[in-house]
Amino acid sequence: MPSANKVRIRHAVTIDVLIPAIEKDLATLPYVIDAVRTHVKHPIGRILIVAPKKTRILDFCRKKGCTFVDENTVLPITKKDIHYRSRKWERSGWLFQQLLKLNGDKLCTADYFLVIDADTVLIAPHRFREKGKTIFYSRNWSQPQYFTTYRKLMGKKAASASSFVTHYMLFERSQLTQMKREIEAKHQKPWYSAIIHSMNRTKQFAFSEFETYGNYLYSKDRGGMKIQKARNKGLHMNAGQLSKQKLNELAEKYRSLSFHKRKGYVRTPSSKSSAGGR
Repeated sequence: MPSANKVRIRHAVTIDVLIPAIEKDLATLPYVIDAVRTHVKHPIGRILIVAPKKTRILDFCRKKGCTFVDENTVLPITKKDIHYRSRKWERSGWLFQQLLKLNGDKLCTADYFLVIDADTVLIAPHRFREKGKTIFYSRNWSQPQYFTTYRKLMGKKAASASSFVTHYMLFERSQLTQMKREIEAKHQKPWYSAIIHSMNRTKQFAFSEFETYGNYLYSKDRGGMKIQKARNKGLHMNAGQLSKQKLNELAEKYRSLSFHKRKGYVRTPSSKSSAGGR
């Protein structure tokens, strides 16, 4: 007789998973994918890795049973077309990966898809749909410019008092498509162009895909959302350095860990002639 847990999973919504990545993420990505397969309590359709077409990334996708998507085929623009930098910092790639996520409705086939950052590892069980509602995770940290851009983009103030910037989020394909249609109707240009033109690109943190989609749904269908505390912890170390014992200790307090490596955002002499990392 099947266990109650297996019965619950069988009746859960099937979701796809979308992860934008670059070569530097390959150190953490195996842990990200293994954790998704362990802790996401939904049947998983495809895990899509949206990345540059590099041999190491293609080999990785084959090994881990993931679907590779060439990042340069996702949008009519590529990272080279985005100019978001100052003399000290480079954010073009960072913005590009947000736009890639927002075209997930064109890449995924399941009605719902989970977007998770390539440096974030789930350490506790997660269910993203429950009793007809989508579960969103929130925290009390954000950037003022995210809300300024949202107001310019959507024509109204962000409605949520807390932030949706929590490194992963479940998107509903039909709702994401509708949001982009509304942006295009308001600005009379492609949605990604509207985002770029609504941003103050002299500011280092000027747009958030999670903040934008979360607030869009919050203002439209607050009753369809269940909001929980994110309980994410940032660590400045390699995921492989974490012992099983330490992981179990952290799991008692946190839901996820983010292994941040921010050096790619600082402009160096070698990066000043390129579109920069992310």
